[in-house]
Amino acid sequence: MDVLLLAGTRPEAIKIAPVALAIAERSRLRALIIHSGQHHDVVEQALRPFGRSPDERLTVRRTNGGQAELLAALLPELDRVLSRTRPVAMVVQGDTSTALAGALAAFWRSVPVVHLEAGLRTGNLAAPFPEEGNRQLISRITTLHLAPTQAAADALRAESLPCPEIVVTGNTVVDAARLIAKLDRPAHDPRLAALEAELDRERARLVLVTAHRRESWGAPLDRILAAVGRIADEHPDVRVVLPAHPNPAVRAQVCRALGRHPRVLVTDPLDYPDLIRVLRRCALVLTDSGGLQEEAPGFVVPVLVLRDTTERREAVDAGQAWLVGSDPERIVRHARRLLADRPHWPADDNPFGDGKAAVRVADALESLLGSSM
Repeated sequence: MDVLLLAGTRPEAIKIAPVALAIAERSRLRALIIHSGQHHDVVEQALRPFGRSPDERLTVRRTNGGQAELLAALLPELDRVLSRTRPVAMVVQGDTSTALAGALAAFWRSVPVVHLEAGLRTGNLAAPFPEEGNRQLISRITTLHLAPTQAAADALRAESLPCPEIVVTGNTVVDAARLIAKLDRPAHDPRLAALEAELDRERARLVLVTAHRRESWGAPLDRILAAVGRIADEHPDVRVVLPAHPNPAVRAQVCRALGRHPRVLVTDPLDYPDLIRVLRRCALVLTDSGGLQEEAPGFVVPVLVLRDTTERREAVDAGQAWLVGSDPERIVRHARRLLADRPHWPADDNPFGDGKAAVRVADALESLLGSSM
């Protein structure tokens, strides 16, 4: 019985990979990974460390990069896949345009929609945009909601959904991070390998910075980069790794601000094993990424969230993350405090999961589909 796992972005691929592995252990289910083509090549790159690759990649031509163009291209392609494979369920992850298109196409074919990482909410349709709208829309046509936390499940129950089947699984990115950390592969990026040698030689500390959301581009990113420069200036024993967004304008903005700083390493986006390798060595993370907010607590790394709001309040409430927005003074003040007195908590005290989310997802799928097995 085929279950389609849809991914079009790197985070989606990373979060479905443990689910594909868990389903592979079930003789009654078969996972087919469908690459929507939303982002070229990154899905293959993200799946490779897990020993998986897409079973099918859609052909999506894009000229203007707009959401309407992408959705219009994806829907007929997905409909053809659904018609041909006749799956028992379509699993969509998170809140991307790929997830929305997959949910719509499956709903129109009367294929059960299973929403992985369901229930994240800010309540503000403009932040994040368009993700908040996408995930609320998906929830209205979902058959099985796989909530990463109890708070996400509570948010769903408060919405009086047409299909109220909700299972709290934990977040599969915790499973993914643990799997990759256990492999402990050497650094793939040679500049990262050289930096590791420098950290060992000089007993220096590492800070990871990522800022990729559209709401961070422009003036907010200028303020964030200024704060990062001040942090590096104030702490000679700190080295900063900053994987730059591939957008040419954003990368140019990063390079103008910090490309020549002697203690800041601006890189291309790191592959997942290298990212986890960096995260394991970090003293501090500054990020607007949802994935890093979920992964860092498992490695006992405090996080400064470069946003004014977050749909991942659990780490903030647990004293493992702090909302600082793009205000340079707040960023520098909190970084100064955390670098002077780093908090500690048990390594297995991650509010986003215990590393067994994928097994719970597979169990929930079997329970949902049990009547047809």
